[in-house]
Amino acid sequence: MLQWTKNNDALGAVNRGVPCESGLCTLCDSACKGKCETWLSCLEGRKMLYPRRFGYSTSGGNHSTALGAGYQSLRVQGYAYGSKGVAPGLTDNPDDCIFPNVKVEGEFGNETKTKYRVPMMTGALGSTFIAARYWPSFAVGAALAGFPIVIGENVVGVDKQSDLKNGKIINAPELDKRIEYFRRYYDGYGAIIIQMNVEDTRNGVAEYLIEKYGNDVIIELKWGQGAKDIGGEIQVKSIEYAQFLKDRGYVVDPDPYSPIVIKGYENRAITSFARHSRLGSTDQHSVEEVRQGFMNSVAYLRKIGFKRITLKTGAYGMENLAMAIRYSSDANLDLLTIDGAGGGTGMSPWNMMQHWGVPSLALHAKAYEYCKILEQQGKKVPDISFAGGFAREDHIFKALSLGAPYSKLVCLGRAPMIAGFLGSNIEGVFNPERRAELNGHWEKLPTTVSEYGKYPEEIFSEWESVKNKVGKDEMKNIPFGAIALCGYADKLACGLQQFMAGARKFDVSELTRADLISANRETENITKIPFMTDALNDSAMKILKA
Repeated sequence: MLQWTKNNDALGAVNRGVPCESGLCTLCDSACKGKCETWLSCLEGRKMLYPRRFGYSTSGGNHSTALGAGYQSLRVQGYAYGSKGVAPGLTDNPDDCIFPNVKVEGEFGNETKTKYRVPMMTGALGSTFIAARYWPSFAVGAALAGFPIVIGENVVGVDKQSDLKNGKIINAPELDKRIEYFRRYYDGYGAIIIQMNVEDTRNGVAEYLIEKYGNDVIIELKWGQGAKDIGGEIQVKSIEYAQFLKDRGYVVDPDPYSPIVIKGYENRAITSFARHSRLGSTDQHSVEEVRQGFMNSVAYLRKIGFKRITLKTGAYGMENLAMAIRYSSDANLDLLTIDGAGGGTGMSPWNMMQHWGVPSLALHAKAYEYCKILEQQGKKVPDISFAGGFAREDHIFKALSLGAPYSKLVCLGRAPMIAGFLGSNIEGVFNPERRAELNGHWEKLPTTVSEYGKYPEEIFSEWESVKNKVGKDEMKNIPFGAIALCGYADKLACGLQQFMAGARKFDVSELTRADLISANRETENITKIPFMTDALNDSAMKILKA
């Protein structure tokens, strides 16, 4: 079994136990004092692209990428000549072909385009309490950095302050708050995307959104995620809250109204309740029935006024993948997010995360194949976002190249959340009277942070950039977690620029599958990306035999 190293001495990064393929710890704790690569990137930004102790050390790559079939076994193909996608006004002169001139901005969508500064988006941050606690950091950071953020399912349904009339939402303060945090700093880049599941549809979330926000928001239908093949869930400790959720129509386990459960709760034998969503499309038993139901849903959303509609699907098998791609094409959707197995931002069942579904590389390789088939038939291929275990700039390069030209974005689930945790902990140290409100865990700065400085201006690499953007007076309203997220996004953008410059691609739209090579035959077989010594070998023979 492929195992990942715990420490990266070159970067000074450390994980607890064996990390995930993304480089994140298996369990990412909001109180963590460091220091995985993503955690450090939130402070140091683009400096984390380079080995530490410059001038006093040398370093060399130590990780074998030839083991197993995963994104780690795709390598970036570099070129010694040429340039593509040089920006208008620039030339192919070496003075212009420098990595800071690589364009990583882009857009997705059909009639209404959505622009982004960095080709990334968040995973769905929904009714989990960790999403609610750190939302200001996530939303403000995404708006400032200029990439889409997704409000996940069930936010309205679990909000005790929300009001329903005749089963339809008429007041949704938590949802409104989340939208407004993003809108306050939105400058034309990025977007706020709101998911809908079975319960959200019943509660009239779409109608509420279009009436109050119009097309300032994007609506997303949901078929599942890479973490699990059942509906989303949260855990609550109060039996009164559990009963409220059951009254709202959710599946709550164990039943908070059962006399036996109530007695167990009183005896402290039962200390928590799991709230689950329902499975979708259980009344549809054929491919055609699913298609008709899906097309009807999209038609209804367009009828009430939505111009931008997306779909999120999970790590299902090939039939469901083909359905998601084809139906998104038929419905002219703006984006399809395809999430590989293994991830999760909530409290997904552990062994389900471990054992269900198709892992990311295989799923995404097949998605490209199916998109190509549609294109060959003359059909419009939907813009694609790949998700499932991504956290670094090399992940973004590989995912975009593997799915090119259809892939426009890469969806990062857990990684951007680390910025919110870290920033809130630091902000709580400097504002102890607000520590509880900020959900900060620290009373003083740990040495992993204080080594970068004593004050926020020293600690965060992007402090001055954010201040320049919002103004000195507005900085008091910017969560430290948002500044940390800007540092992380800056590191990803700069790292992506460097990879692209090495591949001689100066616009993200120029990336192709030819920018990748497979490090082993198994990965070649899955992806159809040539083995590293086979790629361009025909061209090599022509040179040698000329």
